[in-house]
Amino acid sequence: MKNKKHLKFTLFGLLFLIVTELALRFFFGFCDTVLMQESSQYEYIPQPDQSRHRFGRNIAYNSLSMRSEELDSSAVKILCFGDSVINGGVLTDQDSLATTILETKVSYLYDKKIQFLNISAGSWGPDNCFAYLQEHGNFGAQLMLLFVSSHDAYDNMNFEKVIDVHRSFPSHQYSFAVYELWDRYLLPRLVKSQNDSASTDELGINKKKKEDLFNPGFKKFIAYSKQQNIPLMVYLHAENTELQEGRYNEQGQEIIALLKSNNIPYLTDLNSDLDASDFRDQIHLNEKGQKNIVTNVYDVFKAKKFDFLLDGKNVSQ
Repeated sequence: MKNKKHLKFTLFGLLFLIVTELALRFFFGFCDTVLMQESSQYEYIPQPDQSRHRFGRNIAYNSLSMRSEELDSSAVKILCFGDSVINGGVLTDQDSLATTILETKVSYLYDKKIQFLNISAGSWGPDNCFAYLQEHGNFGAQLMLLFVSSHDAYDNMNFEKVIDVHRSFPSHQYSFAVYELWDRYLLPRLVKSQNDSASTDELGINKKKKEDLFNPGFKKFIAYSKQQNIPLMVYLHAENTELQEGRYNEQGQEIIALLKSNNIPYLTDLNSDLDASDFRDQIHLNEKGQKNIVTNVYDVFKAKKFDFLLDGKNVSQ
């Protein structure tokens, strides 16, 4: 009798695990996360040619690790560089990305195909972005958009190993969804590890240490823009604390001063309809926040400030 109870309990437990495993896989996309790879030039980047379905969202990367469709040789190309804000992460569907929506709206505005190529990764700074540009070239782009936040002023590459060390940077899938749930989400919250706490892991801003050197990527982008005759525009995204205070912090002010001194056009979303409800956390935007980026950038195109895109020719700034 006792053995039968043990058998029933074992069978019930096994059935529960199987149902949970299947539910996590097919309804939540466990064992189908975005995979990363190391880079000797820009630390790390999403692996190329990925198509994932995670937490009800579709996430895709092309053969060049851009969160975009493959390059169209007939399209006008706009390079969009940034970190997890413009990347959107696994909680933003491909069709809800600001870059995806802008492609549709601006292509319709100019009556020609224009690709907003999303070149980004979590916690990337301008130096990571420029290193990608150096390695791959500009793809004949007519415009470069650099998306940054105030903390990017001193967020420099240090090539600290994160692939398969930091839980948000895996190079391979978990074998079991139940174990992924435990190891990646439940365990860090239970032990409250400093390396995996919400303040560092989810926001992705404290993985690198602040250094005395102002991020060199800013000046490199400015110099490259002038040398290659490709216009550059910078989008300075306000963090939630800056939104509440109504001003950019000291680092954000440094970025603005640099852009002004070099006559680089820039957008600041503090003067837009950015709202606390646009944020997923202190930095990252939800789908509503992505639409706010769309509105701000689209207004510049609607104002005909980039009419050179009509004939596909570069112009100096």
